[in-house]
Amino acid sequence: MTDINNAKILILATDGFEQSELEKPLNDLRARGATVHVATPDGNGIKGWDEDDWGDTTPADLALKDVVVDDYHGIVLPGGQINPDLLRANKDAVALIRKFHDSGKTVAAICHAPWLLIEAGIIKGRKATCYASIATDVKNAGAHYEDSEVVADQGIVTSRSPEDLDAFVAKIVEEIEEGKHERKAA
Repeated sequence: MTDINNAKILILATDGFEQSELEKPLNDLRARGATVHVATPDGNGIKGWDEDDWGDTTPADLALKDVVVDDYHGIVLPGGQINPDLLRANKDAVALIRKFHDSGKTVAAICHAPWLLIEAGIIKGRKATCYASIATDVKNAGAHYEDSEVVADQGIVTSRSPEDLDAFVAKIVEEIEEGKHERKAA
């Protein structure tokens, strides 16, 4: 078990992430004592999407290629439409998500980010939620869809939208504090 004060968490994102879905977990997890790093495909800052227009730029702490899974207790995947759509086409990003899963670490995805769980092949047979417009995608991938603010299944945490961020962050903390999750490799 890992106290959140001793946890290291990675947020993986690229341009077009939903601003609140990166910033709130980043700020709230840091406020609870966790070390949180932002990784981007190239290690450069990324521009968010804030409701209906481009938002702020978030600096990166490291590039995707420099992430060492063993250094972290979990990974957070913000949504928005653009960010997960770009990342699911990035083989290295998908492989990284699968490594977090296969290592028993917490994997948290909100809004459209369950597309990344689908691409990584880790959602089949699990309970999950997502943004309403991709519910059919989640169901077709073999997940047991629930229309709930947050769903956790063996350390895989999913939420629907920015309105669910408080529950999403609380469940991330809970799952990380539970420690390693025993599950089959993807």
